[in-house]
Amino acid sequence: MKASITTATYSLLLILLFAVLAGCSSAGRKISGNVATADVTPQANGAAAVSAGTDTGPENGPGSTSASENVGNASAVTGSSGQPGSAGTGDTSGSTAGSNMGGDASSETGTGIMDGDISSPGSGTGNDNQSASGSSANGSIPHVNSADNDRIRSLTSLEAAALMGNGINLGNTMEAYGRKSLGITARVTAYETFWRQPVTTREMIRSMKAAGFDTLRIPVAWTNAMNFEYGDYTIGKNYLRRVGEIIGYALEEDMFVIVNDHWDGGWWGMFGSASQETRDKAMEMYISMWRQIAEEFKDYPHRLVFESANEELGDRLNDKDIAKDSGTLSTDECYKMANKINQVFVDTVRSTGGNNTDRFLLIAGYNTDIVRTCDDRFVMPTDTAKDKLLISVHYYTPWGYCGTTSLSKWGSEKDYAEQNDLLAKMKKFTDMGYGVVIGEYAVSLNSDGSVKNNTADFFNNFLDNCDLYGYAPMLWDCSNLFNRRKGSFIDDNIAKIFEERSLAARANMSEEEIAAAAGAAIEKAYAAARESSSSTAADASKATAWIMFFSSDYGVTYSVGDKYDPGSSTDGITATDIQITGEGIYTVSLDFTRTGAGYAKSFAFTALGISNGETLFPGYVIIPIEVQINGQPCSFAGKPYTTSDDGICTRVNLYNEWVPKVPDGIRTVDGSPLGASATLLDPKDYPEIRTMSVTFRFVQRSSLPY
Repeated sequence: MKASITTATYSLLLILLFAVLAGCSSAGRKISGNVATADVTPQANGAAAVSAGTDTGPENGPGSTSASENVGNASAVTGSSGQPGSAGTGDTSGSTAGSNMGGDASSETGTGIMDGDISSPGSGTGNDNQSASGSSANGSIPHVNSADNDRIRSLTSLEAAALMGNGINLGNTMEAYGRKSLGITARVTAYETFWRQPVTTREMIRSMKAAGFDTLRIPVAWTNAMNFEYGDYTIGKNYLRRVGEIIGYALEEDMFVIVNDHWDGGWWGMFGSASQETRDKAMEMYISMWRQIAEEFKDYPHRLVFESANEELGDRLNDKDIAKDSGTLSTDECYKMANKINQVFVDTVRSTGGNNTDRFLLIAGYNTDIVRTCDDRFVMPTDTAKDKLLISVHYYTPWGYCGTTSLSKWGSEKDYAEQNDLLAKMKKFTDMGYGVVIGEYAVSLNSDGSVKNNTADFFNNFLDNCDLYGYAPMLWDCSNLFNRRKGSFIDDNIAKIFEERSLAARANMSEEEIAAAAGAAIEKAYAAARESSSSTAADASKATAWIMFFSSDYGVTYSVGDKYDPGSSTDGITATDIQITGEGIYTVSLDFTRTGAGYAKSFAFTALGISNGETLFPGYVIIPIEVQINGQPCSFAGKPYTTSDDGICTRVNLYNEWVPKVPDGIRTVDGSPLGASATLLDPKDYPEIRTMSVTFRFVQRSSLPY
């Protein structure tokens, strides 16, 4: 157990040290007394949908990826100090995300990406041998247009991605995890509606096609109908048939269809079990699952695409939802296991023959996070079919805007640059001949259910990037932005964006013309953002200290990431950020009393950052003197250390559980890493935070007497 040291006592211990320091009396210049306060008027009423982010991962912090869909596993920017970022695919940019926003909290209504149109749960607990509601009596294969199938079959994965166009997820539907409540033999529609979505109809899918979507992604939780705990990996036949029926609805509309295994109760954590027997069972189940799915649909046309996983191939192989002894895999081992699973996926599907011999297969990236998927440790599998593999990542960056209500606006120069830079990274895969699918992206609603400011700007620039590079984007939606019951968008401006970007609407444009128009639009939008953005955050000649903050529910945030961005803030926060002029004692603070709730719910992450600290003041050390929350001094459970992720921003983690170990090269008061910690504060001690302040001394390391 770590010793607890009050910050007041910590200060006393430093008195002798400070006595020998000269010229350290600068009080600092206050540059923002009310930085983050801004009145924001929602553009329109409605109920949009969103979870990653893109350049992030659950190991390192809350993101804006991949992570996600499970809000608790949102993605974050990777880095030696565990820097949470404003990006995330995915889990995380996605990075994410976090992540899988279809977690077991989806039974509640709200404005997050996993909420939406409410439908009564399916009635009855009929035996699985009963016919699935509305499913074909014999599970017959949809009619195959031979000419169209031959055309699709002849495409490369790059060409297929272009033809997939814009897609939409059938979110919180067939992946709704009702197994714990319903068992494995309930009527199929009981699972389908368990997360309060309506039963899917042919008319709903037809309306999606009419709205401009040319691909349907169907997330599925196959273990809803599998007795896997007892070694029986057989998927209930009616569950397979019901998924097949929905696939058929989309194929009838000439849509591409993507099917995966999506979170699925977290069984994926079995791969990270301390027991080799459990790990072997996980692989046995995965192979059996995909052999059955592939056999069931092997004669379906080539517009059907199988996806190896959702966001689970990565850090979530250590999840403990099912395997309580999970968590044994290092990051390197997670990469190796993710690569192995993807290779097994390809080999298993190909071995079933039929159209699976050369069907397009979608390979889930690491955490479906852009940055972590572009890591050289992630390797695409080999394939017996030529040019038939695509790569999947997610985009929820920044997480506070895409995945929660903590940010209500988007569109600064930093926002545009971040989105453009992250999406450009996936050229690594298109340059190697792999089509890229952005399997999820979204913008959450405001807390009142209205569409957030700049949602159209976000979508337009995001989709322009996809057009420029030839990516296929899949909107994450749970009957929020696109109301399935009504068969239409809840906002006319958003509806127009997707209608005008459909394959039919652009049938007379070549791919080169589309890409050229997209490139010009991206340049124009960035120039406009640069013109209107404040220069404060981007000024490399100034060093600014601030408190990075993300509440435990991700509902309140302030400038999380290596780049100081006071505009990336929950409405109502009053921030006191300080310009650093040299050695001295400084105080920064956050006041949450003007936010919607009047306080922040504890913290998922918080750190003290100094923009440009490494470049303007190399070798300096941040020495926290006192941290106060709600006016009371806090206790430290460990020794603070100074570090940097990007070689530009200097920081001290106050609470960052995504740092697996203290990184090399840290700077401490006594010059030793012993006792250094990234989790100085305990969030359980601060359930409601109204105010927070950090007083610290900033000194040259070389001037310390150790």
